[in-house]
Amino acid sequence: MAAGMPLSFCGDKVPSAYGINDGVLNNGCFVDALNLVPHVFLLFITFPILFIGWGSQSSKVQIHHNTWLHFPGHNMRWILTFLLLFVHVCEFAEGIVSNTTMTSNHLHLFMPAFMGFIAATTSVVYYHNIETSNFPKLLLVLFIYWVLAFITKSIKLWKFAEFGIRFKYLRFCITALLVILYGLLMAVEINVIRVRKYVFFTNPQKVKPPEDLQDLGVRFLQPFVNLLSKATYWWMNPLIIGAHKRPIELKKIGKLPIAMRALTNYLRLKDAYEDQRTGEDPDRAPSIWRSMYRAFGRPILLSSTFRYLADLLGFAGPLCIYGIVRNLDDDNNNTSANKNMENHFHVYFMYTTELLENSSVLAVLLFLALVLQRTFLQASYYVTIETGINLRGALLAMIYNKILRLSTSNMSMGEMTLGQINNLVAIETNQLMWFLFLCPNLWAMPVQIVMGVILLYNFLSWSALVGASVIVLLAPVQYLIATRLAETQKSALEHSTDRLKQTTEILKGIKLLKLYAWEDIFCDSVEQTRGKELTSLRTFAFYTSMSIFMNAAIPIAAVLATFGVHHFLTSSIPSPSQAFAALALFHILVTPLFLLSTVVRFAVKALVSVQKLGEFLQSDEIGDDSWRNGDISVSLDVGKKHLGMTKAINRKQPMRYQMDNYEQPSRRAMRPTETEDVAVKVSNGSFTWGNNQLTLSDISIRIPTGQLTMIVGQVGCGKSSLLLAMLGEMQAIDGRVYWSKLPDCEMAHEGNISWSETEDSEEDVGSKNRNSVAYAAQKSWLLNATVEDNITFGSPFNKQRYKAVIDACSLQPDIDLLPFGDQTEIGERGINLSGGQRQRICVARALYQNTNIVFLDDPFSALDIHLSDHLMQEGILKFLQDDKRTVVLVTHKLQYLIHADWIIAMKDGSVLREGTLKDIQTHDTQLYDHWKTLMNRQDQELEKDIQQDSQTTLERKTLRRAFYSRETKNQMDDEDEEEEVEEEDDDNFSTTTSRRSKIPWKMCGCYLSSGGFFMVFLMVSSKLLKHSVIVAIDYCLALWTSTNQTAENLQNWTAANQTAAFLQNGTSSINSTDISPQSEHDVYYLHVFFVLCAAGITLCLITSLSVEFLGLSAATNLHHNLLNKIIHAPIRFFDVTPLGQILNRFSADTNIIDQHIPPTLESLTRSTLLCLSAIGVIASITPAFLVALVPLAVAFYFIQKYFRVASKDLQDLDDSTQLPLLCHFSETAEGLTTIRAFRHEARFKQRMLELTDTNNTAYLFLSAANRWLEVRTDYLGAVIVLTVAVASIWSGRPGGGLVGLGLTYALTITNYLNWVVRNLADLEVQMAAVKKVNSFLGTESENYEGSMDASQVPENWPRDGEIKIHDLCVRYDPMLKPVLKHVNAYIKPGQKVGICGRTGSGKSSLSLAFFNMVDIFEGRIVIDGIDICKLPLQTLRSRLSIILQDPVLFSGSIRFNLDPERMCTDDRLWEALEIAQLKNMVKSLPGGLDAVVTEGGENFSVGQRQLFCLARAFVRKSSILIMDEATASIDMATENILQKVVMTAFADRTVVTIAHRVHTILTADLVIVMKRGNILEYDTPDTLLEQEDGMFASFVKADM
Repeated sequence: MAAGMPLSFCGDKVPSAYGINDGVLNNGCFVDALNLVPHVFLLFITFPILFIGWGSQSSKVQIHHNTWLHFPGHNMRWILTFLLLFVHVCEFAEGIVSNTTMTSNHLHLFMPAFMGFIAATTSVVYYHNIETSNFPKLLLVLFIYWVLAFITKSIKLWKFAEFGIRFKYLRFCITALLVILYGLLMAVEINVIRVRKYVFFTNPQKVKPPEDLQDLGVRFLQPFVNLLSKATYWWMNPLIIGAHKRPIELKKIGKLPIAMRALTNYLRLKDAYEDQRTGEDPDRAPSIWRSMYRAFGRPILLSSTFRYLADLLGFAGPLCIYGIVRNLDDDNNNTSANKNMENHFHVYFMYTTELLENSSVLAVLLFLALVLQRTFLQASYYVTIETGINLRGALLAMIYNKILRLSTSNMSMGEMTLGQINNLVAIETNQLMWFLFLCPNLWAMPVQIVMGVILLYNFLSWSALVGASVIVLLAPVQYLIATRLAETQKSALEHSTDRLKQTTEILKGIKLLKLYAWEDIFCDSVEQTRGKELTSLRTFAFYTSMSIFMNAAIPIAAVLATFGVHHFLTSSIPSPSQAFAALALFHILVTPLFLLSTVVRFAVKALVSVQKLGEFLQSDEIGDDSWRNGDISVSLDVGKKHLGMTKAINRKQPMRYQMDNYEQPSRRAMRPTETEDVAVKVSNGSFTWGNNQLTLSDISIRIPTGQLTMIVGQVGCGKSSLLLAMLGEMQAIDGRVYWSKLPDCEMAHEGNISWSETEDSEEDVGSKNRNSVAYAAQKSWLLNATVEDNITFGSPFNKQRYKAVIDACSLQPDIDLLPFGDQTEIGERGINLSGGQRQRICVARALYQNTNIVFLDDPFSALDIHLSDHLMQEGILKFLQDDKRTVVLVTHKLQYLIHADWIIAMKDGSVLREGTLKDIQTHDTQLYDHWKTLMNRQDQELEKDIQQDSQTTLERKTLRRAFYSRETKNQMDDEDEEEEVEEEDDDNFSTTTSRRSKIPWKMCGCYLSSGGFFMVFLMVSSKLLKHSVIVAIDYCLALWTSTNQTAENLQNWTAANQTAAFLQNGTSSINSTDISPQSEHDVYYLHVFFVLCAAGITLCLITSLSVEFLGLSAATNLHHNLLNKIIHAPIRFFDVTPLGQILNRFSADTNIIDQHIPPTLESLTRSTLLCLSAIGVIASITPAFLVALVPLAVAFYFIQKYFRVASKDLQDLDDSTQLPLLCHFSETAEGLTTIRAFRHEARFKQRMLELTDTNNTAYLFLSAANRWLEVRTDYLGAVIVLTVAVASIWSGRPGGGLVGLGLTYALTITNYLNWVVRNLADLEVQMAAVKKVNSFLGTESENYEGSMDASQVPENWPRDGEIKIHDLCVRYDPMLKPVLKHVNAYIKPGQKVGICGRTGSGKSSLSLAFFNMVDIFEGRIVIDGIDICKLPLQTLRSRLSIILQDPVLFSGSIRFNLDPERMCTDDRLWEALEIAQLKNMVKSLPGGLDAVVTEGGENFSVGQRQLFCLARAFVRKSSILIMDEATASIDMATENILQKVVMTAFADRTVVTIAHRVHTILTADLVIVMKRGNILEYDTPDTLLEQEDGMFASFVKADM
């Protein structure tokens, strides 16, 4: 623009510019001036309102988000405004370009456009403010503005048409578009008036904000904010930036909006599912796919639309590059082409096509296209993710409802294992969710590929197809690799599950393994499984690296093929514009092809998942008659009725009731019974567990109301099954179970009790008490909750009652030991309680519930005698009988039969006798005598006050030990862990910020060093080389095409000749003598190009392999060290560290190190290097870019810094909320019988919905945060492209080839920027796993060496079994007090010694001291002349044998359990089994000695397991046997047999028995009584009994 040209509105060269001789409206300049009027009007009116009105108002009224109301047509208005802005930009550009072609300035060409742009922006800001304050009257201003603008633009258009200016001119098109847009906006405004009636109507419509926003707990605002904020996730800013100051907690992310809650989506999916069950074909399984489509089809279609738009806009990149590079080259060639002057209204009119020939315009268009494309893409992602999350919530609810109705036989017969259910929840639902995330790709990608190929063909004709076909042909290979990957991952998963199972068993039985010196055997077996897993992982690593390699190498290969073929076909090289457009297209094409294989793989997985889900949803349900016989219609109607209501739920009433009546067909029909005093009656019933063998046959019993009924019988005769049969858990083949109704008076009475405590509705209480049975199962089942929650179990808390129950179960001392009393978390994830403690909590739960009927299944099995007595007296006889509750008790303790009002004796699955004890005494004397011999204690009422000792106290002791030590250990741990927390407490902003945004470099170093130096070196060097080669390839291409371009004009005729010759002779005439210098040049470049491409491809292969195998070697080393450290840790470590924590290191953390860190590391290094090399290339081409780089780099730094912190918090939230959800599922599946007996299904469903929603909220926020990041980095990328384009257009114009190169690289940056940040964030989270594993690698090991060599120990030591204990002092930890102080004892060879004493007297510690398991810091134990502290641990422990009180069996065969070392003959094993009374039982099993033992020996009863442990001790023929309270869980008959066996089979060996029932050691040769770590009495039993006031005598008295 000439500097001297004065600015004038209409231009000053034409005299008639300001004249109106032809009529006012025929002066173009006047019409343009008229167009300014509406814009100025709007600005004048709105600015004061915006500044004054909102300024004063917002200070008074804090605009909270609950006032966010959308006026009708909200989204439409935003979209139209954006279009309007775009058209204004075009109008402005057109005006400026036209203006430059004319001699004088014509401001009227672009000034109105500029004002229009400002006015449009103002209009939308103004609208937004009106909307947030809900003051629609002010919208009139906008209405007037649209009308005025519409009128003025229409005049202009009419004038244009009148003068014959039509579509070939750009200005006409723009004006027409503006007219249409203003018209539409006017329509939107009229619609708001129509709907809201805020003006021209007498009664404006009252509106309330959406229901969700009235509830301040909803923090997920995506559905409610305006369009701009929706597209850019602006509303996330406070959350993400705030994460820096303090971590994001669950409170911060609030609740889910109603539409996204699991319940809402469950109802949608369930209706779609159930609607398919037609009347004519009720058995046909409804299709899950169809139900998913019906429930969630619409959002997927929306997302696909966004996806198509984004993909089409994606092609703007290559096209604009093509245009810009071509224009630059054209400009260089012909600068002074005369443009013909088109004159109407004395101004220049541009052709429509001319605009696209302007490089600057193209650069701006490219920028806009990129911004839009990214916005649409993220919108598409967001919609699919939200839908996926909704689907997952719905599926989880469906699965959960099904679990609650599963038949028990399914579970116990192993048709549906817990593992399968956990897989459904953890894996299959996630597979489906991921499939939904990816499914728009399924139909978007083919379109993208086809479009890409068409464009390529346009640029480069046939040779392009060759390149494209390279890409397409390699796609199946990628698919193959992807399927292989899935397979190897599956096998790796199987092996890792096995490894975990083994590790779990080892950790659970670690004490036994150490005592038997079997650690190494088991450790090797784990290492073996790990070896198999590593083999799979190696294959996995190989395939992963192949897939990465393919992804990197394909574009190189395609480019090589294309240009090679192009050169051979035409003997020329394409122009830079074509070459780089093609390059950019190849980059675009690779992504869908690479993803396609993944998507197809996920689709296959999803098919499998749906099939599994279908099978699960069709599996057997509990025998609930109404449900079975197709009365489904009833419950469906209920559902229909409620669907209408869901919308109108009152906020204050929780969702619980809805869930209740939605799905609870009442299970037990109440039938009146003949006699009112029978609570439950079974008439000739036969029951099975569903495997066609009758478990219970021919049962007719009655349970009298309000009385104590006992069921007795031998191990495995069907006592527990009888209880379950009455609860309706078994399949009834024949007969009926009748439950009597409650008398009304009692009902009311109970109702009142609970009425006072809770606000349940009357009927609700009734239903609760009527069928609810308090049931304590034999295998104790705890919730992951506090002790108090476990006992109250959803009932209202009543202090007196609670205290009474706790006393009855003597839980108070145990509770006092727990770190937070009864608020301590217990259960799988909580503190490990011992069996007895768990069992007492379960009994307490049954006692606490306010139900009429209480079923107790062998509540005494894990309790010692004193606790049993206390529980019997206080709990059952006093607490339950006072309430007149009906009690059914299964027990082995025959001495309690005297309390029973009614006795049922069972034998082999049928009832042997039924009646009172008197009946049996008179009618079946034989049975009565049999019982009498078994009852060692007739007299119940002996002095209770004598202190006794027991297993319980032992359990308490372990607990106390664990806590005492856990605290000391924690102090050491915490210093490391708590640093962050302490710093945050200071609230010192700077420290916390730096702490939370640091990247854990130290851990990365640790990880890499465990991978090995060579691998690290190889990885780094090959990475750097690869990226430099890739840059070299593209640079070479740029130079080649550019040189060609300049030489082209001279060479045109040679090329033509060559082509002609080529066509005639079929051979290129390059061989002929007149070789032009240019073609030599080409051949040279082609060779260089070829070599570089080959090198690039090879390097791709090397890098991808090196990263994966680096990761693999790191994983191998870390796991190996971890396993060895932990298995050889002292037993103390296991008392102190919760089992779950150790297992986590082996499961989650190892899995992350195995499979997740390597790809993240690879991706991170790749994207970082790509971005850096791109910036380098751009900077070298257009140095001006570096100036713009500084602000961009700053912006990028802050974005990544904020995002990483927030992402880490949200990721932690997602993980921490996922765990309770999965646990809730597995614990529900485990405790099904209990939950159903209590009738608490509704409460558990409610809990499940809450947990699902919490997890989904975290996940939604996490994915929204990812979108937040990607939108921002994408916009940054777009700005980079814009700056590069503008810099290269306006700077000294380097060759077209180099500009193309720069732009192509700038385009790739946009793709990789967000990956850098995402991978950084991921790596940070994943390095935590390395940190955790590392913290365990510091554990001290036991000292296995000993000062003697194993070879110095005699083969048959200890031969005699003589034990001298000399001045022995023992402690568990150097930090703790000694538990044994100066103990002296001498045990002769072959003596039978009994040790007794109160709890904490050190008996067990003494038994552990024989094995050197505790810290012997003074004195010594000498066995057969050798001090045991000098022996290697392996030798010492393998020569003694011990039987522990908790029976531990490992999964495997019986043979493996008795003799894992494979040392013994079968005869010896059979002999041991015979001694242990197991021979006949084992013989009857399929496989005999090789019969299967399931995990933890669950397929044998507790008593049988204990006998196996005895047999195990007999197999090891050592001359010293230690029995640590080994007879605790065996019924008396078996125990007596055992005592005899020990006396005979071990006649010549030394036996040390730690007694828990004193009468077992009355026959011993020597009795040691301990107290507080000292020996109190030490003599033969007879001598001790004579001392009347002695400790032993008092014990015996109490135990008679």
